[in-house]
Amino acid sequence: MTHPVKPQSDKLHADIRRLRNSDRQVLVDHFLRLDPETRRLRFGGLVSDDFVKDYAENILSLDSVVFGAFVDGDLHGVAELRGLRQTWPETAEVALSVEPTWQHEGIGDALLNRLIAAAQNRGVKSLHMQCLRENRQMQHLAKKHDAVLHFDMGEVDATLATPWPTFRSVCVELFGDTRRYLGKAFHLPV
Repeated sequence: MTHPVKPQSDKLHADIRRLRNSDRQVLVDHFLRLDPETRRLRFGGLVSDDFVKDYAENILSLDSVVFGAFVDGDLHGVAELRGLRQTWPETAEVALSVEPTWQHEGIGDALLNRLIAAAQNRGVKSLHMQCLRENRQMQHLAKKHDAVLHFDMGEVDATLATPWPTFRSVCVELFGDTRRYLGKAFHLPV
């Protein structure tokens, strides 16, 4: 299995969009491209290719919102907002994965921003992210978004409060970084 080569640039601009049923295969391919350590950190333990395929086949359900980060048309990061029908609008669960070659490029942060806006627009009051204690990247990302971290044995549970929906949160969910979108639309410097 070959990994795409990351372009050498100062700023990486991933196109983030909501994934649909027609994206199932690229979603499966993304999870299968995760190296063993990244896959272990994402799923909280060692999981097989069959588990990953089954998971990816079922992720695009009615109780979830899934965004993908595409660079040059290839999916390299996925963010999931799950549990929307179980306890709406109180809580939802967040999960992220970014392929190792594409980490440290702001993809996880951009994906989490979209998920926070999606949760906010659905009236979700708190988001929960659970990760292994050694997953420092996820903990750093959670702290960056003012999450409260609770350490328990080998896991960390991060809780993030979301405000009421706003016009800006709707724009962020639909278009992402609104400054970049508006700059393109009106030919302004971003």
